[in-house]
Amino acid sequence: MHYQIVIPVLNQLQYTQQCVDTLLAQGVAPGALLIIDNGSSDGTPAWLDSRPDLPSLRNPVNLGCGGAWTQGALVGDSEWVVLLNNDVVFGHDAIGRSLAAAERLGLDVVSPALVEGELDYDLTAFSERFGHEMTGQQRENFFHGVCFAVRRQVFHRLGFFDTDRDLGGREDTEFLFRCRRHGVAMAMVGDAVLHHYGSITQKAMKLEQGVREFGDHRYLYGKLGLGWLGRQRFKRERRRQERQWRNAELAAHGMTLHMDRRGGDWVYR
Repeated sequence: MHYQIVIPVLNQLQYTQQCVDTLLAQGVAPGALLIIDNGSSDGTPAWLDSRPDLPSLRNPVNLGCGGAWTQGALVGDSEWVVLLNNDVVFGHDAIGRSLAAAERLGLDVVSPALVEGELDYDLTAFSERFGHEMTGQQRENFFHGVCFAVRRQVFHRLGFFDTDRDLGGREDTEFLFRCRRHGVAMAMVGDAVLHHYGSITQKAMKLEQGVREFGDHRYLYGKLGLGWLGRQRFKRERRRQERQWRNAELAAHGMTLHMDRRGGDWVYR
């Protein structure tokens, strides 16, 4: 299956290296990666220079996720474009299994299941058990921004990601709304799982800049054409849907497609 994995990075080199190492260990070809350095000031540029086997682009300034995602999606002609955070590690063949599920289910956007928090468990063994139990389970009409694959034809229909920096990291939500409005088939699937440490780059940037949040969520809702009442309806529907997914998955499998790892315990979401 022809795909390209786009990984925007801003500092946090150790996470980028770990992410890349897990992908390569699972048989992903180095040429299938595209690392976009959004103006890193740590050892990232030197490391990328030392790895000519890894395709990369360097931006002199931080273009944000939307800018880097669009930049990456414009490069190449692969059938699938996989957009990926750098602070993740993968269960067994997470990319391949996610795309195979998308082909089987007729999806044009797909995300794997997600564990967030502390990596204090055997991810390889867990991912095998998880895939055996949860394959076929899906959260329809949804994807998450930690890792999602988009069939290139979707960009031809909808356009690329919004590069408006005032979205403050909510570019995935804007794209999700566009996909829903255009009837794009999408889902989060249980066939594969990855571990996400939890917005490492954004947390570091917030600490550095002394802010709690980037941008204003009301700005996003305004761009989506949602007033106060529309926002409240959206939030209520999101909470209702998340409860429904969680309860159904727990009843059927004893685990969910979105989980947190905290203090050695599982928290189901």
